[in-house]
Amino acid sequence: MTTQRFETREGQTVPAMDFRVISDGLLTTRASSEVFADRTVVVFSLPGAYTPTCSSAHLPRYDELAPVFAALGVDEIICLSVNDAFVMDAWGRDQQVRNVTLLADGNGEFSRGMGLLVDKNDLGFGDRSWRYSMLVRNGVIEKQFIEPDVPGDPFEVSDADTMLRHLDPQASAQEMLVTVFTKPGCAHCARAKGMLRERGIGFEEVALGSGLSTATLRAISGHSTAPQIFVNGASIGGADDLQTWLEQRAAAA
Repeated sequence: MTTQRFETREGQTVPAMDFRVISDGLLTTRASSEVFADRTVVVFSLPGAYTPTCSSAHLPRYDELAPVFAALGVDEIICLSVNDAFVMDAWGRDQQVRNVTLLADGNGEFSRGMGLLVDKNDLGFGDRSWRYSMLVRNGVIEKQFIEPDVPGDPFEVSDADTMLRHLDPQASAQEMLVTVFTKPGCAHCARAKGMLRERGIGFEEVALGSGLSTATLRAISGHSTAPQIFVNGASIGGADDLQTWLEQRAAAA
């Protein structure tokens, strides 16, 4: 039987501190009171920027489902790691994160206050945060998912889908993978994204010019116009087609 050495802090307030952040290329601070007071915030903490599970699954899925969380009343999603602010800023840009705020817990102060600062010296990491997630309302931890105390880097309960199921067991968007191919300044693209956000459907946006050409879009979708929307790999079409699809989906629900 696995013994859990980490105690949940549900019902307690989050640690008070000033986070280091990068704003317009400059190092500044953001107080925890500004982050949590009078707000609903989802926090997920991970061992390190650029590490495999963190980059391939943990951060991207929260970013993808952020519009769904917003529709459920979440004001902000925070990714926390014991890294410096410059590393977190660079990682966010490298991952092309749009909907998650990356905060640096450089000295491990927040993680230590949570009782979740652990020794990763065997990996050459020093002290890092154990992987967990939590729902915080007005600075009070309402729900916390802490990974089991097993060797390695378990990733079983702090994922975005587990938190989404806690917030809404009937959430319909959690297994739906939506990709929207867009062009900068495209009004129809903005309308399509707005329709998805209004219904709490998370999506990945791929913009022309970010490694994607019109010829590639035509090869993928059969069309050179934007937007082009795909759901679970199947083409829906443009904005008007999306509206029809959403109406049919609503009628069938």
